[in-house]
Amino acid sequence: MSRAPLVGYSSSSEDEAGGSPRRRGAGEPGTPGAGPAQTSMPIPRLPVPDSVLNMFRDQEEEVTDDSTKHGGRVRNFPHERGNWATYVYLPCEIQEELLELRELLVSHARRYAVSLTAMEEFHISLSQSVVLRYHWINPLVQSLKERVASFYRFFCTASQVKVYTNQHRTRTFVGLEVSCGHSQLLELVLEVDKVMEEFDLPTFYKNPSFHISLAWCVGDLTDKLEGQCLQELQEIVDGFEDSAFLLRFQWDQIRCKSGNKFFSFPLR
Repeated sequence: MSRAPLVGYSSSSEDEAGGSPRRRGAGEPGTPGAGPAQTSMPIPRLPVPDSVLNMFRDQEEEVTDDSTKHGGRVRNFPHERGNWATYVYLPCEIQEELLELRELLVSHARRYAVSLTAMEEFHISLSQSVVLRYHWINPLVQSLKERVASFYRFFCTASQVKVYTNQHRTRTFVGLEVSCGHSQLLELVLEVDKVMEEFDLPTFYKNPSFHISLAWCVGDLTDKLEGQCLQELQEIVDGFEDSAFLLRFQWDQIRCKSGNKFFSFPLR
């Protein structure tokens, strides 16, 4: 089976030179009166209130990239102050039965020496993860809102187990590929791509394999997961009780995540 790529958020101050200007007093040239020249004392600067310092704290993210804090995951692009990781997706409602199916797949993969980590949330990606400057967030969100305003809610089915890697092959995913509803997803991606082009950002992958990722691991472990293991994972899905109903999803909103900000766009 061929490997598929994963359809995978300052202020500065300037020192003032010297003290305040000298005040012209008695005895200075051009000033009437007698007596020695007087020099004014420098006026101390008042501290900046905390309320002012904190005004724009949410505009910049301070991020220390420590892979040990998030399961060994490695950033696809380095964090830079003022850059916000952004992507567009369809959120999937988490059902107890789907969590049970996910655990069965994770447990079975251990037989092939693959330790998978369960995904905390499920979704279908409609864009790549892109780097967005803070001042672009609201304009991009507004443009996205206008582009998807005419779309209606729809269903799709995702029941085919497939193995994916991200673009740099630093992570491997086990997901459920969409088999019904593909055309509606392509129409959405077309509009999202137009928004990305407005901001000179990368568009989505060509001929995408839309899917819902259920679990992941660090590194490229496709060789272990494909073949016999993949066949057995598919048998687990096919034999799961009410799988035909469970793996039929309704989409009623689109979301955009930029750094720690979330934006939702309801479908009609």
